[in-house]
Amino acid sequence: MNALPDDILATFQTLFDEAAAAGEPDRTAMTVATVGAGGRPSARTVLLKAFDGRGFVFYTHLDGRKGRELQADPQAALLFHWPRVRDGVQVRIEGDVELVPDAEADAYFASRPRGSQLGAWASKQSETLDARETFEARLARFEAEFEGRDVPRPPRWTGFRVVPRAVEFWYGAQYRLHERQLHERGADGAWSVRMLYP
Repeated sequence: MNALPDDILATFQTLFDEAAAAGEPDRTAMTVATVGAGGRPSARTVLLKAFDGRGFVFYTHLDGRKGRELQADPQAALLFHWPRVRDGVQVRIEGDVELVPDAEADAYFASRPRGSQLGAWASKQSETLDARETFEARLARFEAEFEGRDVPRPPRWTGFRVVPRAVEFWYGAQYRLHERQLHERGADGAWSVRMLYP
């Protein structure tokens, strides 16, 4: 079942395509905000790896900070900022978070460059690292372990899908007279749209 109506998905796809045409350095870069213990917010940039009517997907370690926070409080906010599109565009997404199925995570992991696959095994994401050499030694260890064969997906590395309940398209304008269109999903699953003051 799709979480997003066709018009929202089509608008995002149009802007995503315009970001590529405008020469954005990486149109897939998005800020992901999570909530930690005591309601403390945390934000970082990750890369969008898939989107469709079900939501927006990125991948990470389950044991890293964002992975732990998303498991404890499965909701997130995403922000895309494409300053080269039109007069500047932002897309703000808020929603609940779910893990992608194992088959989907396996397929994406298999598509990654081998160096990235090995890095996922070597990294203890967000843990303290005493020296760069320690990480390089771990990387060498996994290079040797998987030499001559495919690198499997680490068991604690997977994808999260943000299932939107709100999507805002923010269009920049001169004198800060921006145009903002907020789409919201109600408790009954129906979507509505309204404009916001700049």
